[in-house]
Amino acid sequence: MTLTLRITLALSVAISLPAFAQSVATENAEADTLAPATHTQELQAVEVIGRIDRDYTSDYSFSATRSAIRNQELPQSLSTITKELIADRQAFQLADAVRNVSGVAPSSFYNQYSIRGISQNEEGQILNGMRTRQYYFLQPITSNIERVEVLKGPASVTFSSVDPGGSINLVTKKPLATRRREVSMSVGSFSTLRTTLDFTGPLNESKTLLYRLNGGLQEARSYRDLVKNNALLVSPSISYIPNDRTAVNAEMIFSNATGTLDRGQPIFGATAGVTDLNSTPTSLNLGAANDFFKSKELILMTSVSHMFTESIGANVSYMKQTWTENLQEHRTTNAFAVDIDNQPVTSLATMQFIQRQQYWNTDNLNAYMNIDFNTGKLQHRVLAGYDLSRWHKSKGGGQNAARGYRLTDGTIANAFVPANAANYQTITVDGKTLPMPNVPHIDLDNPSYTIRNVDDYVLNVRTAVPSALTRTDALYVQEHVKIGKWSALLSLRREWFEDITNYEAPGEGSFRNTAWIPRVGITYAVVKQLNVYATYLQGYQPQSNTVSLMPSTGAFFWSPDSPARFKPLISDQKELGAKASFFEERITMTLAAYEINQENILINANLPAYPDSLVQRGADRSRGFEWELAGYVLPGLQLNASYSHIDARIVEDADDALRGKRKENTPVNSASVWMRYNFSHVALRDLGVGLGVQYSGSKVPWFTRAFEVPGYTVLDMALYYTPSKANMQLALNVNNVLDTTYWIGAQNYLRLFPAAPRNFMLTATYKF
Repeated sequence: MTLTLRITLALSVAISLPAFAQSVATENAEADTLAPATHTQELQAVEVIGRIDRDYTSDYSFSATRSAIRNQELPQSLSTITKELIADRQAFQLADAVRNVSGVAPSSFYNQYSIRGISQNEEGQILNGMRTRQYYFLQPITSNIERVEVLKGPASVTFSSVDPGGSINLVTKKPLATRRREVSMSVGSFSTLRTTLDFTGPLNESKTLLYRLNGGLQEARSYRDLVKNNALLVSPSISYIPNDRTAVNAEMIFSNATGTLDRGQPIFGATAGVTDLNSTPTSLNLGAANDFFKSKELILMTSVSHMFTESIGANVSYMKQTWTENLQEHRTTNAFAVDIDNQPVTSLATMQFIQRQQYWNTDNLNAYMNIDFNTGKLQHRVLAGYDLSRWHKSKGGGQNAARGYRLTDGTIANAFVPANAANYQTITVDGKTLPMPNVPHIDLDNPSYTIRNVDDYVLNVRTAVPSALTRTDALYVQEHVKIGKWSALLSLRREWFEDITNYEAPGEGSFRNTAWIPRVGITYAVVKQLNVYATYLQGYQPQSNTVSLMPSTGAFFWSPDSPARFKPLISDQKELGAKASFFEERITMTLAAYEINQENILINANLPAYPDSLVQRGADRSRGFEWELAGYVLPGLQLNASYSHIDARIVEDADDALRGKRKENTPVNSASVWMRYNFSHVALRDLGVGLGVQYSGSKVPWFTRAFEVPGYTVLDMALYYTPSKANMQLALNVNNVLDTTYWIGAQNYLRLFPAAPRNFMLTATYKF
């Protein structure tokens, strides 16, 4: 067995640290073998012991409660994607990793998902339990990720303002006490070239000072026209463990992504009520060759954990993040062109040109005390702490836009008014007379991909991005109490939220919200291998923290008005479930049934003449059932499988016709399975194979109910060659083997999101 060292930031005490010394002494190279292992592992105060097995299961979590807790004892559904599954699937981006998680459906090409039928609203990512803020347009890469945790349902007690459907927490790789080095290089479809590295080990003989260096570099095009996705990630970290009571970790993440915002595939409007999703090629993109989106991010995280006694400890963590955006793009206004009689011309998409620059920075502070004690037969773990989350949008940001129509006097009109048609310059297309656009339409029959001369446009909308500051302060207390086979998780959080618009500028305004946020969970151990649980959770999101579901975040982004003037989004979840482990914990299984309710949803009004307008929907409800299984079903066969049934409905809406209708972007049924088998026969023992199948039912687009996105089934395969006398593996992954045409989601006729056709990735990995 191999026990390795890993320190995780901002995690609370469950049991004391002394097992670290023993873990270092028992480390050996067996951790690198792809075979099941049995073990008994004591949970630590902070995450200082690395995973023994190289498998698809992780039996503990810190982020769910800020206390080291076995997943089987957590009264809430938690799905985990380990770095081993990420590597086997060559899931370089987050969307490729979470496709195996039950109840998680992508909303678009962006880093945005629907979880349990509820759309993600929050911008940014959760790293090691702490929130970042950045636009979600480009997918994060996974080369520095130890595991991806999807905590289902509202988690406001743990993560502050988060989405009602669930939260995706990225746990980064931490230093190990054994020397390991790994380099991989990949080449694949769509001109994809990438390399990653992972170096770790001790920096001194006593192994009290450890380091880790992760890196990733990608240059890639796409199956979508004009789209590129280049990324650079560098992440060094250092852990200092002077004794068995104190641990210090410092980590930096530098991410520099240069790509193109892919707004999706446009199709022709419905003819005679029939929508043809294949009316245009899935590669068709409404953009220009000189468009770009540059996103630069720098994060520094540090944490200190100290045990005063074996049962009393303190933890302090801090994260600083800066994020810079530089954007230039041509994109549709979400409408077809109209002729001079105001009739739609469904072969032409209206366009606008956007330039934008801005700078954000975020601060997170988390400090708490914990104490373990007994009262008679009751075992107590009590945790009390303080959270600070501060997001600052700096002065100097701005956006220029060219849109609308050209008038005969040389000025620009924002919209076409048929009654004043004589005042508009005109063009003729296929014998039809149209008002002349400021930015030329895109012809869906014959799109032009030339480099656009942006000086030809009139930048008629010049807007400063107003400075802003949002701040959340919170006090929380948590009790995890156990007696016999029963345990209860009780939490209460008091949160104060403030949104300051025009921060430190004329016209500054302040908006405040407060909330009490409870959690109650009960777990019963039927037998050692089986726990059943029931839980009730509440969620709370000030509207300043939502992004109105789609890329348009509403007029508040450009005005001194704060979305905090809208009622906050509130939610609750009731969940019943069971968690089991089999065959000496080599296989884990989870069953869960739930109901989630959310109220005061802020969404785009979908008015072409007012693209930034918002409406507040009354209430949504999602009910469902989930099943997940992961682990070694045979000595050489690893499996990750899931199924989800979701009945998500609109309960209250200003439009009576929508009441009782399906929620957008949510398949009723979905399932996935991925397995890897390593041959044991002497002649084939260097070979392994992988097989994956994913199914998703149909979805309703976000901004129209005129058509549905059809369901799909996709087959993936992989072949692994691992010479027994070499430290190398060659892996060939082929995705969408049957070259199925399908769409992962849609917004309207002009924004559909087709998935990739058949593609491959060849990866060489060397360990030394």
